[in-house]
Amino acid sequence: MKDRIRFIAHKGKRVLFVDCSHCTADELEKIARFVPSYVSAEPKNSLLLLADFTGAHFDRNAVEQMKQGTVYDRPYVKRSAWFGTDTLPDVFYEHLKNFSQRDLPTFKTKEEALDWLVQD
Repeated sequence: MKDRIRFIAHKGKRVLFVDCSHCTADELEKIARFVPSYVSAEPKNSLLLLADFTGAHFDRNAVEQMKQGTVYDRPYVKRSAWFGTDTLPDVFYEHLKNFSQRDLPTFKTKEEALDWLVQD
């Protein structure tokens, strides 16, 4: 699972890329457990985070783990963007936003999400 979390560069900026594409709910839950260790190693309010949920499967356990992570990550994340969220049920998305008290913008493509992340 750790190979699905890595830093990439876009327009000279460093972005933590979390690749959840085509994951089962169990795999998604495992990835969500690893993310905080990457995030907390960064200075507060500095991290740009990009998540790909293309074709991912969600269940309550995976979303619960994601909720915990989004709250834990909040002090470190300057900006985050998600794409490929077509399979994420609206009710889960709303729970994630409300619980974490974070803006979790979604985009249609990776390029759109990256461009938004790195804009000043």
